[in-house]
Amino acid sequence: MLNTVALTALALTAFAANSILCRLALGQHNIDPASFTLIRLASGAVVLWLIVSIRHGRAAVTHGTWYAAGLLFVYAVAFSFAYLTLSAGTGALILFAGVQMTMMSAGLQAGEHMQTRGWLGTVLAIGGLCYLLWPGVSAPSPVGAALMATAGIAWGLYSLQGRRSTDATATTMGNFVRATPFAMLSSLLTIAHLHVEAAGVALALLSGMVTSGIGYVIWYAVLPALGATRGATVQLVVPVLTALGGVVLLSEALTVRLVLASTMIVVGIGMVLWHQVRTNIVEHK
Repeated sequence: MLNTVALTALALTAFAANSILCRLALGQHNIDPASFTLIRLASGAVVLWLIVSIRHGRAAVTHGTWYAAGLLFVYAVAFSFAYLTLSAGTGALILFAGVQMTMMSAGLQAGEHMQTRGWLGTVLAIGGLCYLLWPGVSAPSPVGAALMATAGIAWGLYSLQGRRSTDATATTMGNFVRATPFAMLSSLLTIAHLHVEAAGVALALLSGMVTSGIGYVIWYAVLPALGATRGATVQLVVPVLTALGGVVLLSEALTVRLVLASTMIVVGIGMVLWHQVRTNIVEHK
């Protein structure tokens, strides 16, 4: 169980880092969103191909599916384009609301159950997220909101695919390789808006090779242990981590609201996971 907690924490940290990297690149107009998406997916595919090659002596694309790759691309491209018109807080709220609803709906349909403590924890975590992001944010652009909602649903569905993976690294590599041609097409369709600077390329490479490629491998590895409902709930901590990263890396203010909301979300997630922790302890005695 400790390994699951540690790996989950690493994956969520990678997700938060992705948001910060994307905001840095697009917010400072260092790169256009289609190019950011292409470099992110292509570099992720390359580093994962190298990892699989080292592990197995070859890296044939036998894992992953076109369906999962399509979901990965839709998430990545919608995420990038949405942040052209959405504020960071509004975008995160819409994204993770979409993820939460998609994954929890699938989990409940599949027969997963939570005790009352788990439901109370979910409500507390969602309440903390809303408290952190909703008051004071600007009304979202309808187009941007639709794009980010699409990204959230696509990421939720992509995460659900990870529960069936028997080799997280090879599966993620296969999905990244298959998603790259879609990103190439989107870049060709938006070539009139091409804008690439060295800083933007560097941020996209870091996002693709480390926080996306390796981060998603870790996420696929821990999802079977978490299940859909818990996997959805723990991702609510990502906006908190992103906000804290903004304080450290972007010199944003550390507010009372951030501290209180972070506490609500962390406690809520703890309540959701507590039943699983107790169950695993009993099973290993």
